[in-house]
Amino acid sequence: MSILDIPELALVALVGVSGSGKSTFAARHFAPSQVLASDAFRAMVADDENDQSASADAFGALHHVAGVRLRRGRLTVVDATNLQPHARAGLVRVAREHDVLPVAIVLDVPEAVAWERTQARADRTHGRQVLARMQRDLRRSSGHLEREGFRRVHVLRGVEEIDAAQVRLEKLYNDRRELTGPFDIVGDVHGCRAELEALLTRLGFVLHRDDAGRPVDAVHPAGRTAVFVGDLVDRGPDSPGVLRLVMGMVAAGHAICVPGNHEHKLLRKLRGQDVRLTHGLAETMDQLAAEDPTFVAGVATFIDGLVSHFVLDGGRLVVAHAGLKEAYHGRASGRVRSFALWGETTGETDEYGLPVRYPWARDYRGAATVVYGHTPTPTPTPEWVNNTICVDTGCVFGGRLTALRYPERELVAVDAQREWYAPARPLFTPTRPDTVLDLADVTGRRHLEHAYGTLTVPAENAAAALEVMSRFAVDPGRLVWLPPTMAPCSTSTVPGFLEHPTQAFGDYRSAGVQRVVCEEKHMGSRAVVLVEREPGRFGGGVVHTRTGRPFFGPPLDGELLDRVRAAVGAAGLWDELGTDRLLLDCELLPWSAKATGLIREQYAGVGAAGRAALPAALAALDSAAARGLPVAALRDRMAARQAEVDGYSAAYRAYVAPTEGLRGVTLAPFAVLAGATVTFTDRDHGWHLSLADRLCAADPEFFTPTRRQVVELDDEAAVAAAIGWWSTLTAAGGEGMVVKPYAGPAARSARGSLLQPGIKCRGREYLRIIYGPGYTDPAQLTALRRRSLGRKRGLALREHALGLAALDAYVADAPLWRRHELVFAILACESEPVDPRL
Repeated sequence: MSILDIPELALVALVGVSGSGKSTFAARHFAPSQVLASDAFRAMVADDENDQSASADAFGALHHVAGVRLRRGRLTVVDATNLQPHARAGLVRVAREHDVLPVAIVLDVPEAVAWERTQARADRTHGRQVLARMQRDLRRSSGHLEREGFRRVHVLRGVEEIDAAQVRLEKLYNDRRELTGPFDIVGDVHGCRAELEALLTRLGFVLHRDDAGRPVDAVHPAGRTAVFVGDLVDRGPDSPGVLRLVMGMVAAGHAICVPGNHEHKLLRKLRGQDVRLTHGLAETMDQLAAEDPTFVAGVATFIDGLVSHFVLDGGRLVVAHAGLKEAYHGRASGRVRSFALWGETTGETDEYGLPVRYPWARDYRGAATVVYGHTPTPTPTPEWVNNTICVDTGCVFGGRLTALRYPERELVAVDAQREWYAPARPLFTPTRPDTVLDLADVTGRRHLEHAYGTLTVPAENAAAALEVMSRFAVDPGRLVWLPPTMAPCSTSTVPGFLEHPTQAFGDYRSAGVQRVVCEEKHMGSRAVVLVEREPGRFGGGVVHTRTGRPFFGPPLDGELLDRVRAAVGAAGLWDELGTDRLLLDCELLPWSAKATGLIREQYAGVGAAGRAALPAALAALDSAAARGLPVAALRDRMAARQAEVDGYSAAYRAYVAPTEGLRGVTLAPFAVLAGATVTFTDRDHGWHLSLADRLCAADPEFFTPTRRQVVELDDEAAVAAAIGWWSTLTAAGGEGMVVKPYAGPAARSARGSLLQPGIKCRGREYLRIIYGPGYTDPAQLTALRRRSLGRKRGLALREHALGLAALDAYVADAPLWRRHELVFAILACESEPVDPRL
């Protein structure tokens, strides 16, 4: 019995004459979805699997489908004769394009057997001379398959050998998904043995030494595995010592290792190839010359057995010396190995004569975390870029030796004992001042990773946000947070209502929330207030809109901040919270204080037109009815429309009030988001609203309280009371309410995912402003009930997560670029094409 070992990801070409049993072999050993048969593709494009004139189109389609399958990481088998070199060349090309191994399985049966099978098939009409020609082609091909590029060739001769053969799928050498860690991933060592010993000790490994006192292994008591990203040798004082330790750890199963470009160069030299002794190789060769030849031979064997990269932890972690693009993960080809060893360059050189590396990590969007080394980071502490991190911190150049704990994502480092090798360019570039931003931080397609998730910002959204931010927003240094958009409740099934508390409660109940707070929804303008006790870093504070624009501008913004500052002091919050700075989330009332232009241009005109036209229309209809014309039904519709317009006008007029300066303006705070060094998003809404009440008590003329109801969702009486409260609010002209998890702004579900921070439930009459005077018409209401909420809800959660990350960055005093990219991303999300009425 022949065992045919085939990589789990490969392009398998079956080679054999017509009648050799290729289709039967494929059906026996592979799933139907894995097999691409040329006959099926001829039938697909020409409705006749024997139409040889369709072969070019059929194989074009087959190659395309094969490419799609290989791109998606699927084993692909091509069932065709594959007797001609050009046909096989096309398959080898497809395999190489997708960095998988091409494999050939040759089925060689006697011509008589193939002819007997051919005669038994009614769909085969070619003569025996055709079969004889195929046999000659097969003979010519058998000895050339490996030279043509097939990495493995299996030849089965005779019917019995073919029938007895077994296909065994084997993992690629780089596929170590079964290893789940935890891992300690060590950056480029470059012969710095003492620093490596110190780092391993700090990581908790226990060193084992030989009789000469040399470290030959290291074991972690908790079973952690060390992972070395390559470049163990060259430049440093003891490359043999590093190799001895790492080789011992790998042999004992306590570590795994990928090769670096310096190991690749050393191996070539050890094999006698002509290699220039540069970049520290001369020092390594001198050090190895003092070692036992058996050890040196073992070094060559060790390096030769290293695999270009590893895919670990179920595919969630990839380790390669110079990094690896997503398309190369788990692939095997010269191109993949080259990228893993050297990365990618732009073809240019910098002012030091060194190649300019292409910043592949900026374009990375993969789900797997990629950890690599090769080029020292520009800062002493590595930074995450799109779920990738470089852990080479230039130990041999006098920097640090760094390891990443995975999955904890914690960095551990030790300082170099000295500068062992002078770098060709300065090790660390000067840090950008905190107050300096770079346009490249926010332009183009951006992928952000933060503690609450990941987000891709499309280039067009970034462009729209840049327009707003650069022309209208406050100083980015003072813009620390923007509020997220708010998701509406599920569409109501209650007759006559588009939104109703029943659905809002049901939304949170389905997420496992037991307790909520229902807060009165103030109809005003969202205001974010950052106030300082004394003018300092933020110039006393800032007040801005939900899109980052100054609220009123000077001098009113300053006067507003003075009122807030005084109230915070009178309420005793500065000392109680131990801070000299507070960030408040508020609503500023009335709506007309900020939105007078919008009300006049968008709402008042509709109401005025309706109030002018409909009475005249009704008068005309009354005259027509007096003359006996049958217009009663039309008049009823016009009368109903007039009532709707009157309701529409009353709805927006409820939010219009005269103001002069700050006279007539009130502020309704409902969350105290952060102090100077701590966020309060983990506090429940009872805590937030109690502080808001104290501000209202300190200055009742300026601050407006937020009425609320706390509801236990398993208490039917409490739910019914909250629905009644909402009905009373909205009947009196209120906008509605916002339902929030009582646990607080950063509340999570039982599964650990962020909850919607608030779900709005707007009143029936208020929604006339949003959807038009006649939206309650049964036909319109039915159409509106088909509105899609998924995109809006997803947007609200993404913005909420970004906002929490921005608050964390703000209190941690993170660099300005980091804080700003998060706030900028919130604004960019607002450019998503979502129905603005939701």
